[in-house]
Amino acid sequence: MLAIFCVSTVARAQGLMIRNFNVKDGLANATVYAAVQDKDGFIWFSTPTGVSKFDGKRFRNYAKKDGLTDNDVVKLTADSKGRVWFFTLNGKPSYYFNSVIHNEENDTTLTFNSHGHYLQYAFEGIGGNLIWFLNSNNRSLLYNGKRITYDKQGSTGSDVRFLLARDSIFHPLQNAFRLETLKDPNNPEQKIISVPPYPVDDPDFRSRIASHPVVILKNSLYSYRFKDAISFFNGPEWGIREDISDICLDNDNLWVGTQRALYFIKNFFKGERKVTRLLENHYITSLLKDRDGNIWITTFGDGVYYIPYKNFYFSYLDNTNGLYSHSIFSICKDKKTDLLLIGQNAGILNTMDAQGNIRQFTLDTTTGRNSLLSIIPYKDNSVLIATDNALFQFNTATQRPSLLRSVKMLKDVDVSPSGKIRIAAKNQVIALDNYVIPDLDMVVTSIASVDDSTYFVGTNNGLYYCSDNNRQLVRPGNNTHLKQSIKDLKWINGFLWIGTSDQGIYVMHHDSVVRHLSTANGLASDICQQLYYDGVGKLYVATNKGVSVINVTNQHIVRNITSNDGLMSDDIRGVYSDDDMLYIATSNGLCYFKGNNMPVDSVPPVIYLSNIRYADSTFLPAKDFVHLYQRKSSFEAEFGTIVFDLPDQVEYQYNFSGDSTTGWQTTMSNSNIIPFPDLQPGVYKLMVRARKYKSDWSQPINLNVSILPRWYQQWWARGILLLLGLLVILFILRYIVRRIKQSEKRKTEYNRRIAELEAKALTNQMNPHFIFNSLNSVQHLILEKEEKQALNFLADFATLMRQMLNNSRKSYISLEEEIAFLTRYLELEKIRFAHSFTYKFTLQESLKDYTIYIPPMIIQPIVENAIKHGLAPKNSSGCLEIRLEMLDDLLYCSVDDDGIGWDKSNTLKSTRLVKHESTALSVIKERLQIIKSFNGSVGKLEIIDKFKSGFGNKEGTLVEILIPIVKML
Repeated sequence: MLAIFCVSTVARAQGLMIRNFNVKDGLANATVYAAVQDKDGFIWFSTPTGVSKFDGKRFRNYAKKDGLTDNDVVKLTADSKGRVWFFTLNGKPSYYFNSVIHNEENDTTLTFNSHGHYLQYAFEGIGGNLIWFLNSNNRSLLYNGKRITYDKQGSTGSDVRFLLARDSIFHPLQNAFRLETLKDPNNPEQKIISVPPYPVDDPDFRSRIASHPVVILKNSLYSYRFKDAISFFNGPEWGIREDISDICLDNDNLWVGTQRALYFIKNFFKGERKVTRLLENHYITSLLKDRDGNIWITTFGDGVYYIPYKNFYFSYLDNTNGLYSHSIFSICKDKKTDLLLIGQNAGILNTMDAQGNIRQFTLDTTTGRNSLLSIIPYKDNSVLIATDNALFQFNTATQRPSLLRSVKMLKDVDVSPSGKIRIAAKNQVIALDNYVIPDLDMVVTSIASVDDSTYFVGTNNGLYYCSDNNRQLVRPGNNTHLKQSIKDLKWINGFLWIGTSDQGIYVMHHDSVVRHLSTANGLASDICQQLYYDGVGKLYVATNKGVSVINVTNQHIVRNITSNDGLMSDDIRGVYSDDDMLYIATSNGLCYFKGNNMPVDSVPPVIYLSNIRYADSTFLPAKDFVHLYQRKSSFEAEFGTIVFDLPDQVEYQYNFSGDSTTGWQTTMSNSNIIPFPDLQPGVYKLMVRARKYKSDWSQPINLNVSILPRWYQQWWARGILLLLGLLVILFILRYIVRRIKQSEKRKTEYNRRIAELEAKALTNQMNPHFIFNSLNSVQHLILEKEEKQALNFLADFATLMRQMLNNSRKSYISLEEEIAFLTRYLELEKIRFAHSFTYKFTLQESLKDYTIYIPPMIIQPIVENAIKHGLAPKNSSGCLEIRLEMLDDLLYCSVDDDGIGWDKSNTLKSTRLVKHESTALSVIKERLQIIKSFNGSVGKLEIIDKFKSGFGNKEGTLVEILIPIVKML
């Protein structure tokens, strides 16, 4: 909550912007007993319900459950070691250090018997190693970091005045001490001086006050030493009748808190006697000036009040300290009379003279809108005041207004170098006492005189030029930028400065736009509300987001002034400059200050790590964080800064790469938690830095994060798991391959078995063919009456049939068995054909070294065909040769006869014989193909007619066959 508190009876009306913090902001209680600042910069507040630690944005509250010995903390103090001590009514001490509250339960050095008395005062020994306490029974306690010694000084010498008088030994840890009397019975030589012997602006006296304890005696202040106690402030002389509760020495200023109000004496130590009464009807419990110069005021029941240091550079006026309203529309100052004129709404004009006396005038009584839009200098002791409905002249010497002309919906007024008044109204331009340009089809918003006869007019649809001679509005060129909606115009040294409604500033020279300034160039806002030229090179642009100051010589933006710098609002209505004093009219009051003396806090902020969260646990901040990896757990680091002025403007950057030059991620102050989801095992370095409004980046704080791997995440465990995984994969692959091989083996065996059965079936097809031929031979012998030979033939035939039946059950038979079978067959055929041919076997010698197996009944059909179709038709005896040789892994077999030949045989064949021959040869070829399918060996059958194939005059047929074999030693 922001408020302005002031008293109108002071020599010069002035307000201070004060912010209130209360329970709704996070404060532990609205009643606050005391405030201190610790070594890190945090502000601590003691309340009946615990203590609050404040960093400028967030309150962190501590209560008994967090380690306090009691919730009702009546006083607190901070020592040079960074400890914050808490005083409670139970007399048990406790302190905060390194994010932990120490008490007798977790720190045995704090164990002692309080004897039912509570601690009142604290003093620090030389070097800060010893802390002296004085309790409500005037007994001293000494804490040396190892234990508390009770009644260290004994029953005498424990009075607080004894410690105060020896402040070189016992350094007090509070601003001032309230005593019932100054008389010290143990120091009868001490002088009590109630009338100041020196003025407070005396350097030596002032130095004494600043370097020695201050004692509050009712409503007077004393500088206390062993030799004397000298008064330097007497409340009744300053209009303060009530008792003083606390004081604060603020450079040259003095703050005095009482049970009824807060008093601010500006430049007290410079001898000035100007008192400002603030916080009327507030019980002030303590005052604190922090390291930045901010003032903190704690109250009984009204929370904490905060005055930013920079507000002491500003003065504020609004309806709380003399003005009619807080909504200011225009501002001007008559330099001759030093009279400040403040235009407001409701037709009200306030004036303030050099002594701060404020008067009020009602100029425009018209109903509806009647704000004082503009105040500009006119003549000596005279200004022009433009309202929504009229133009007035105001005499600054007599402070009397006079109506010049009523003008409905007046927008702007300007004065030429010789004093001609020109008015911009809703749809007309008025040259006062001269002419009017009426009924324009546009809204006229502004006017700027070039000289006594020419001027520029700004409208809602652009810029126009006009002169007293032609009295017509003409566009200056066809530049589209000059067709924007215009809010205000200023003619400065041959350049026209154009403030637009939403496009920033255009600068025109000789009908050409030479410069455009917008937010891209640093302008506070593109929405311009007023232009003000101070006459010495600076143009002030009033916008809805602050004031921009432009150097008209180089046409560059010098700076922006906003509420962040101390203005009451960013909605700026008007600006006026008087030498180095700048007056700014806003929608929330008037702010004035020395324009060249604006405070700029460029010191980087103090950044701190609040806590660390990992795996649903919260850890205290430390430089190193080590934790065992937790699956799917988020690592979060919560951080903050100690910034009391504009904490929302703090910008943060964090870096997790370990490289401070790159990899910075930016976040604003509303997000002060850095999350890292599922942070994997490893070593990381988190760096966080911050900067506040107009400051540099702070030095980063570093957090070393070590996430330790689980056993299964160790390299050796991963290696074992990888190896086991590979073994499992290999086992599975081996199992799959074995299953595939077994399947293929079964499939192959199945196919081989089918092939064998097919081969046997083909063999069985040949057996009936042979039997049929043999029985024909027996029949022939019987018909020829050769019974004996027929019986021998039958006996040999029976033996041959038995051998053939045995072979037909086998896939392979030995070559010896095949030759024996063929020999018996040939003998039978010789008998059958009356020994009309001879035969012989020719074997390669190397065949005798191996046992060779061949499919049965392969050679026999060929031999049979040679006899029956080659030799039998021959008129003379014939010869049959069977040659066997090894050719790689095949058995070469040739059946060579000198019969009638292949072609003649085909000519003589009957239909039955053709069918028989075709069947025998096709069966052999098919058997060779089947053998190839399960054995892989390629057989071959070729029939050659010797007469046609170049064997000279020889006749006969040569049949060559390559037979797959199985060879064994």
